[in-house]
Amino acid sequence: MTDEARWYVVHTYSGHENKVKVNIEKMVESRSMEDVVLEVKVPMEEKVEIKNGKKKIKESKLYPGYVIVKMVMTDESWYLVRNTRGVTGFVGPSSKPVPLTEQEIRNMGVEVARQEINFKEGDSVRVVSGPFESFIGSIVKINMDKQTFKVLINMFGRETPVELEFHQVESL
Repeated sequence: MTDEARWYVVHTYSGHENKVKVNIEKMVESRSMEDVVLEVKVPMEEKVEIKNGKKKIKESKLYPGYVIVKMVMTDESWYLVRNTRGVTGFVGPSSKPVPLTEQEIRNMGVEVARQEINFKEGDSVRVVSGPFESFIGSIVKINMDKQTFKVLINMFGRETPVELEFHQVESL
């Protein structure tokens, strides 16, 4: 049944996003609907503020007034989410909510597709795209969360560390 699950955008009262998320999760748990409503997210971003010369990291909502829900759309799941306190409705025509497309999901950063790699630290690679295209270097660090490599490339007679995305390199 989880194959049918899609991401839907739910409109909420502004400032109630976290309450709505908690309320939906509680209702899902109390009704044992974890196999139908899989995930509830309030997309956040970190912002760095500098006040009085001090750096402060502050989290803010990417989409104020919205919560994103991964669910299998059934009459029961629609009713549960739609009638949660603080929810004003689904985004889309009132009778039929519209799921997000794969492109929208990626653009919003809701779900990041994990890329499997066959590289390890110390491997020699060729850069295939970007400003360092056709340079050759060796991987010194792999960051799975950001899906990047730190690669040492020889530029102007010096070893220079550059950060490259997984798709920008190929093995030698």
